Amino acid sequence: MKRIFAGLGLLAVAALAPGAERLRIVTVDPGHFHAALIQKEPLAELSDEAFVYAPLGPDLTAHLNRIAAFNLRKDNPTRWKLRIYAGADYWERMLQDRPGDVVVLSGNNRGKIGRIAQIAGQKMHVLADKPWIIEAADFPQVASTLATAARNGVVAYDGMTQRFEISCILQRALVSDPAVFGTPVPGTPQDPAVHMESVHYLLKLVAGAPNLRPAWFFDIRQQGEGLADVGTHLVDLVQWILFPDRGIDWRRDIRVLSGSRWPTAISAAEFSRVTGEKQFPDYLRDAIRGGSLQYYCNNSVTYTIRGVHAKLDIKWGYEAAPGLGDTELAVFRGSRATVEVRQGKEENFRPEVYVTARPEARAAVAEAVKQRLAALSSSYPGLGVEESGNRLRVTIPDALRIGHEAHFALLVKRFLRYVNNPRSIPAWETPDMLAKYYVTTTGVELARKDTK
Repeated sequence: MKRIFAGLGLLAVAALAPGAERLRIVTVDPGHFHAALIQKEPLAELSDEAFVYAPLGPDLTAHLNRIAAFNLRKDNPTRWKLRIYAGADYWERMLQDRPGDVVVLSGNNRGKIGRIAQIAGQKMHVLADKPWIIEAADFPQVASTLATAARNGVVAYDGMTQRFEISCILQRALVSDPAVFGTPVPGTPQDPAVHMESVHYLLKLVAGAPNLRPAWFFDIRQQGEGLADVGTHLVDLVQWILFPDRGIDWRRDIRVLSGSRWPTAISAAEFSRVTGEKQFPDYLRDAIRGGSLQYYCNNSVTYTIRGVHAKLDIKWGYEAAPGLGDTELAVFRGSRATVEVRQGKEENFRPEVYVTARPEARAAVAEAVKQRLAALSSSYPGLGVEESGNRLRVTIPDALRIGHEAHFALLVKRFLRYVNNPRSIPAWETPDMLAKYYVTTTGVELARKDTK
């Protein structure tokens, strides 16, 4: 087995450490920092010995540096002992060695579903970062892969970290309460009952230096368009919030009405700054117009879910203006109140939850919100309400705002619970997952047909 050490503070061992009966993680081709976040926190269920299989290159180096930082930090350090195989045949070698119990996939999205299927076929569990598929042609493989996993008694799980975000949890609780929300209004394509918008920026600065993205991130054939990638979280939240624990049938309950797409233009200098590459790679040549990359990372989709109209907008800019950052918007309209999550400048770019009652129901809705939050207090202490006319803001204590990275530890704990007892996976997870990927890939397909 080939190994890399490169002064990263990692220890490779020749034999399994005590406690080897614990589950061992195998990370394959970690092209996204999410792969490292899976291992950010030490967990009793996982062996300290972990494996990495990847081609030798900057993606692997970045991953190892992140794991090293977890091991070397002062507070609550991890104790990962990595065995690393670096070679062009990393995938074949991993399947041959079958060194662990749980395979983590987070990186290039092209062909990911095929890899998930092979892992499940080898009777290994798999925790795969979104998205599993980026093209409509691959949609049938999602169902067949989940069937393979179930047949082999292993868990294939999709990393929906937004379900652990406190603002999303609260929005779900309030929308699910008829005394607060009432019932969803049907809406129309022009005036949807659900509107979600996600705005991100390609260039992120850390200590004044760009946080580099791999060049393949800008190839929609490898990364996927905005709806196929980031949009998976939005679609998942729509059905998780509107129809919790019920299961959505993509054939019967979903109608994708329209989709659109538009590019973000990236100059050669901007591309170099955000990737570290000196020029556009050859595989992006067909997307270059007038010297700029036309990156189709923006999408809009309108669809109905059990008769309720939803509209999702996913947008990527190159760099945020001074004082601005990523923003999120999630609006759910009910017969008694509208429940919103807003993350913009007014909120200091932290997600906040608002409830706006219909005038005739203001007093009753306000009381219902307070009662619902009181019922949640044992799990989420410190919640409160600020009133301003018909609008209420849920006050969320800082202790509950754990942040994006901490969500991964909760995701891994949930996943390991299912690994230890696959029958505990809720019945609605599989149909909801199929519905999610049907919306994302069909929306992209319609958008491409509509591209002028």
